[in-house]
Amino acid sequence: MAKKDYYELLGVSKNATDDELKKAYRNMAKKYHPDRFSTAPEAERKNAEEKFKEINHAYDVLSDKQKRTAYDTYGDENGPMGGAGNGGYSWSSSTGGFGGFEDILNDLFGGGSSRRRGGPQRVDGDDIGIRINLTFEEAYNGVAKPISFTRVENCPICNGTGAKDANSVKTCTKCNGTGYIKQVQRTIFGQTVVENVCPDCNGTGKIITEKCKNCKGTGTVKQQKNLTINIPAGINDGQTMTYRGEGNAGKNGGQNGDAVILINVARSELYKRDGDDLYITMPISFYDATFGGKLSIPTMKGLIKYAIPEGTQTNTKFRLKGYGMKKLRSENYGDLYVTVVVETPTNLTKAQFESLEKFENSLERNQYRQKKRFDDKYIKE
Repeated sequence: MAKKDYYELLGVSKNATDDELKKAYRNMAKKYHPDRFSTAPEAERKNAEEKFKEINHAYDVLSDKQKRTAYDTYGDENGPMGGAGNGGYSWSSSTGGFGGFEDILNDLFGGGSSRRRGGPQRVDGDDIGIRINLTFEEAYNGVAKPISFTRVENCPICNGTGAKDANSVKTCTKCNGTGYIKQVQRTIFGQTVVENVCPDCNGTGKIITEKCKNCKGTGTVKQQKNLTINIPAGINDGQTMTYRGEGNAGKNGGQNGDAVILINVARSELYKRDGDDLYITMPISFYDATFGGKLSIPTMKGLIKYAIPEGTQTNTKFRLKGYGMKKLRSENYGDLYVTVVVETPTNLTKAQFESLEKFENSLERNQYRQKKRFDDKYIKE
């Protein structure tokens, strides 16, 4: 049977770095670890075991510089002698320097061969999501918004211990204060020692004999928190702002979560936004389009006068530099794009119709350049 390509087994190229090898190995080992197939049909379970062995052996070779060089040169980690002296798979060297089999066990099942965690596990607090609604003008100018929300904090009476006093806290006898208990598991590789959270103390290492009345033994209470959110000019709909440590309290010395502010910006009746640029569509009169002149254009900075040339056609777009939204973390602004639409007058009087007809009859065909091109190409009379 042809020997399988180690690089292909791990899903990496032959130029893969050590870090890329390690990442690929960990992902593949997690995918095919036999404990994940403990309840699978026998054929599927045996296939996973074989695949897992192949992945470990491939990583054992490629993570060792000497073996990898021999494999790349001769197609075999043992050099030109081929499989002589191989003696089966090696498991020990795959852990050297990269975090191999033992680390995989720890990642998947909470422990390898009797590794200690050094006390109760720290648990970081949860983040709190808060939605803030802004008007379009507030997003343009920036605004300070006071907010109020409820979060979990350490109990001020017991300082987060959950106990009435120091005499009400005892060391857990089941785990001897470590927060974890060891269990022996049998795998295809023999026995492994796995550490799990102690069920009696839930990983704290302590047993509370008399609970704090304020928090009822939880160590935390819900409190209202007031913050003022300084929203910068130019913020966009859907963007977030993070206030570190303003979320729910952690446990066992874990860090507090964050307050994550989600910005919701109302739509503008006039402007459409694309990034830092703004767009408006503006009607202009037949006279202004014909003779040109200065238009009064509404911008977020107020009305400005903008000169358009004579003979301006409908759907012509003009760019007003620096009249868009303010760019975040910058003093610069995006642009405002104005698309003009020539409006045809309605409800004309008889005199106006006659004047317009006289004017129309005075025009030459080539004075309607777009109409002339269209007629010449498509209208054949």
